[in-house]
Amino acid sequence: MSGSAMKKKVLLMGKSGSGKTSMRSIIFANYIARDTRRLGATIDVEHSHVRFLGNLVLNLWDCGGQDTFMENYFTSQRDNIFRNAILQNSPDAKVFCLVHKMDLVQEDQRDLIFKEREEDLKRLSRPLACTCFRTSIWDETLYKAWSSIVYQLIPNVQQLETNLRNFAQIIEADEVLLFERATFLVISHYQCKEQRDAHRFEKISNIIKQFKLSCSKLAASFQSMEVRNSNFAAFIDVFTSNTYVMVIMSDPSIPSAATLINIRNARKHFEKLERVDGPKHSLHMRMR
Repeated sequence: MSGSAMKKKVLLMGKSGSGKTSMRSIIFANYIARDTRRLGATIDVEHSHVRFLGNLVLNLWDCGGQDTFMENYFTSQRDNIFRNAILQNSPDAKVFCLVHKMDLVQEDQRDLIFKEREEDLKRLSRPLACTCFRTSIWDETLYKAWSSIVYQLIPNVQQLETNLRNFAQIIEADEVLLFERATFLVISHYQCKEQRDAHRFEKISNIIKQFKLSCSKLAASFQSMEVRNSNFAAFIDVFTSNTYVMVIMSDPSIPSAATLINIRNARKHFEKLERVDGPKHSLHMRMR
C-alpha cells in the first residue's frame, strides 16, 4: 500500500472460453452482453487497473486459459503454486468461484447442478475457504456476484455502512443504496423496511448501467433521476466523485426538494469516508 492508494490484486483464472474476459468487460469496461461475442481469446495475461472509491485500486489480471497454460498451472504445479503460495504468501487472500454460463443449463436443473459444483469446489479447495456464485452475463447474477466480491475488498466498508444507516434514519428513508460510479455495482445499502424482490439491487445496477450507456451513445451524460408513483419515490443522484446514491422514500409528506437537499448535504461527509486514511467519525446532519 502506497501513501496515495491501496491496491488489491484480483486474479481471474479459468479454462479458455469460460467467460472470464466477457464478465470483466461487462463489469469493468461497459460492454453489454451481446457485444462480448466479438471478444477474442485472451493470450497470456491481460492487466488492467480500476479505481474504486478514491483510494482503492483493483489490479485485474485476466489470465489466458489455453490448454498448455491449464496443464502447467492447474495439474503439474497446482499444489505448489495455488495452494502453498496462497497459504504461505497471501494468507488473507479470498477465493471466489463463479459457476458461469448457467443460462446454458436447463432451468429446472440449475439449482441441483450449482449445488453439486459448489460442494465439489469447496471440497477441492480445502484448506482454503471458497465462496461460490452462479452467474450468467444475460441476467443480474453477474452483478450480484461482483458486488459481493468488491464488497469484501473495500477496506472501510463497516464504517461506510454505519454512516449510510445513520443517513437513512436521519432523512427517514425506506432504503438507501450506494453504487460504485463506473461499474454501478452495489457496494453498500441500508433498508428500514422489508422488500419483496431479493434481486432488486442487481436488477437496478443492470438497468441503470444500460441507461447510462444509451446516454453516452447520444453524447449525453447521466446525472440524476427521480421516479415517483402512488407508493414511493426513488431518487438516483451523483453522491461523491466515485459513487451514486439511490434513496427510496414512501412518506408522501416529505417533498422531493427536501430529499435532494439532504443528499447534497451528506456528500461532503461521504467524500471523506472514501479516503482510506480519512477521519473516523459518524454522520450528523440537520433534517430539512
